[in-house]
Amino acid sequence: MKVIGLTGGIASGKSTVANFLKEKGYVIVDADIASRKAVEIGSAGLAEIRTVFGDEVIQEDGTLNRKALGEIIFNDPLERQKLNDILHPRVRDIMEAEKAIGLAQGKTVVMDIPLLFENKLEHTVDEVWVVYVPEMIQIERLMSRNTLTLEEATSRVSSQLSIESKKQKADKVIDNSGTLEDLFQQLEQLVTANQK
Repeated sequence: MKVIGLTGGIASGKSTVANFLKEKGYVIVDADIASRKAVEIGSAGLAEIRTVFGDEVIQEDGTLNRKALGEIIFNDPLERQKLNDILHPRVRDIMEAEKAIGLAQGKTVVMDIPLLFENKLEHTVDEVWVVYVPEMIQIERLMSRNTLTLEEATSRVSSQLSIESKKQKADKVIDNSGTLEDLFQQLEQLVTANQK
């Protein structure tokens, strides 16, 4: 069975693609969900984040204050690296366990990893599919989706490897700059080709 790495830029439509593939029977292992599990109340990950970043990144109910943490890490590469050092090993363990279960069931597994190239995880999958939209569309979608200013949206987009670089490194490029219908048509073709 095949392991596909699914990635793209922020606001490129990766979740839409993952949901489509899930409906087609693929097992989706989502890095964002694994990241949330890694910082659940009572987890070692959350305790270490509190130790490194302080009580201000923990809400009154004991959960992670993502907004406060985001403000610290989005504009400071060193702080972002500290968070990555805490989270990545834990997230990887959770994802590897889920991948093993999917493969044991004889299914194609999709590793949904936004920072696949940034974290040099290409070697952990058989093939990389990149959901692509031009950077300006990313910024526009991010501004409207998260009600961000142009500056905030641009800062988030530029915190990742450029979408053009990801496109160049992809085994398969899924162009999501058109309509949903265009997107689903491309995905139908990919799924059919993948069954051969």
